[in-house]
Amino acid sequence: MEEILAGPLGPIFIFFLRIVDVSIATVRLLFAVRGRKLSAAALGFFEILIWIVAIGTVVRNLDSVLLVIGYAAGFAAGNYVGITIEEKLALGVAEVRIVSRRTGVEIAQALRDKGFGATEILGQGREGRVEIVTTVVERRALAGILAEIQRWDPEAFVSVDEPRSIQRGWLLSRRRK
Repeated sequence: MEEILAGPLGPIFIFFLRIVDVSIATVRLLFAVRGRKLSAAALGFFEILIWIVAIGTVVRNLDSVLLVIGYAAGFAAGNYVGITIEEKLALGVAEVRIVSRRTGVEIAQALRDKGFGATEILGQGREGRVEIVTTVVERRALAGILAEIQRWDPEAFVSVDEPRSIQRGWLLSRRRK
């Protein structure tokens, strides 16, 4: 294997190894943050196995500028690929907060009609009365939620956060069924 990695195609192999290990690292970190211990541990095993092969080859051949560049470029590309994979997986939940001057009640009802929970709160903004709607949804549903908000009030202020943990509520009872 050393002959292949240190040979003329070595920089390309190192580049791809780094894409894989950094992508795994990105997803592993997200699993760890979300408390998925076994998944994070399994990914960590493969991440480091690949990393050791890549770094070992580069360190043994530090005189090869192309290997070093392949290593660095693979790291950069791996970050991009890892984030893209995480976006596609859309793991976890998102808390969506909508502040509308006029259609909060309608937005809340539209979300409920689509099967989501929604809490309405009356508030006072800088320019007067506002209606605040909050909901917690699975991240893969976020695009649809944002489109629904846009349909009802294109001028609504919308913020999306990632809750660290949730207890009870419509989302958890739905998951159990």
